[in-house]
Amino acid sequence: MEKKRCWGGKDQLACTYHDEEWCVAVYDDKVLFEFLILEGAQAGLNWMTILRRREGYRAAFDDFDYNKIAQYDQKKIDLLLQDEGIIRNKLKVQSAVLNAKIFIEIQQEFGSFSKYLWDYVDNKPIMNYYCSWKEVPTKTELSDKISKDLKKRGMKFVGSTIIYAYLQAVGVVNDHLTTCFRHKEIIDGI
Repeated sequence: MEKKRCWGGKDQLACTYHDEEWCVAVYDDKVLFEFLILEGAQAGLNWMTILRRREGYRAAFDDFDYNKIAQYDQKKIDLLLQDEGIIRNKLKVQSAVLNAKIFIEIQQEFGSFSKYLWDYVDNKPIMNYYCSWKEVPTKTELSDKISKDLKKRGMKFVGSTIIYAYLQAVGVVNDHLTTCFRHKEIIDGI
């Protein structure tokens, strides 16, 4: 019998991401940075467009090494804008470099980006119990608050809707539908 998923359909890449990563709590700063860049790149696009280019992003952006990315100069940015493996949007590419610098500043202030992020929820993921996609919000007071702080610090492509998708991606919130097999697995894993 096929597992019931809240999304992913028959696309193997989507199913793997849904089953193994989406809404799973992440504490590793490198992975948190990766999703921050990928969610920002998604702005105005479909998530599958970004997911299909994830390996291209890893190759182009030094495997999401934020210390290296923070040092990118205009020559490197110009090279990235020629890379067909990523979304070649000038503002999004520039924001990745800027956001890397601010990410490092946040690490220095809080000890890690993970601590900064997870302190918003007292280190405990939010478990939602939605039965339908109509119930799942695109932003919340939490995403508004984090977005506002990141913008104040100077980050770009961190609006509340992007941040809510980010919170789902890194497991700060569990928005698997209650009918999805992953909902209970994630709750039981805590």
